[in-house]
Amino acid sequence: MTDPASIPVTHYRTAKVEDVNVFYREAGPAGAPVVLLLHGFPTSSHMFRNLIPLLADRYRVIAPDYPGFGGSDAPDHRTFAYTFAHYADLVDGLLSQLGADRYAMYVMDYGAPVGYRLALKHPERVSALVVQNGNAYEEGLKEFWDPIKAYWREDTAERRKALAFLVAPETTKFQYVDGVADISRIDPDNWLHDQVLLDRPGNRDIQLDLFRDYGTNVPLYPQFQAFFRARKPPTLIVWGRNDTIFPADGAHPYLRDLPEAELHLLDTGHFALEDKLDVMAPIIKDFLDRKVGGR
Repeated sequence: MTDPASIPVTHYRTAKVEDVNVFYREAGPAGAPVVLLLHGFPTSSHMFRNLIPLLADRYRVIAPDYPGFGGSDAPDHRTFAYTFAHYADLVDGLLSQLGADRYAMYVMDYGAPVGYRLALKHPERVSALVVQNGNAYEEGLKEFWDPIKAYWREDTAERRKALAFLVAPETTKFQYVDGVADISRIDPDNWLHDQVLLDRPGNRDIQLDLFRDYGTNVPLYPQFQAFFRARKPPTLIVWGRNDTIFPADGAHPYLRDLPEAELHLLDTGHFALEDKLDVMAPIIKDFLDRKVGGR
């Protein structure tokens, strides 16, 4: 019989950071090494709900929602800066409140530029990286990004309106099932949950602001890469190779700057954890135990 005391409990909390309520999930021993989980679009810390208890037996796991996502506040985009720089500052503020001054980072999709900007602010705090379909190289921005790149070049109402399909229900579902061999492994609650949040009044403009601001990350890629070379954080890359949004073209270049990184290309799509948790969790736990050392 399983001892209930051995089953990690996830706590659902909110902290005030810069007058914004930031929701986060937290689990694991208070004094254990910290693992920071940074989510992608269009989801939230919800994407880590199954991974968190698998790590929390040995690690203090913290998974925040960015403003405009999940359970965090979603201020009006006309009065709040929805930028990746701001997100990095807010995550930094949350971690300061929680006393987390060293952490391994799991970065996925939007979580990559948020996490890498955080790493530029505090390079000494990063104990390790787990990269899952999170880009830091121009090779990883393929055809899917063409209409978004057009918006970066021409910030017009027409270009902005042309991106509305990215918050439509069919696109939200596509992100979960594209590249997945057996979609019966994917819980449909994922895209239903995400779409309800995307459809909140004002949220479309929040997301369109972020699509525009993503272009500010690309000029920072050389700095991200310099961080990799200078600090050489232990790095695990677990990447859904069938991803249309961040294809495997963006995974291989990490090895240029992190030649000792461990690379696993998985036969799945964008939200690999939904399909391949049974494969990924043992790899991630083994990596963290070897490189970070849970108690």
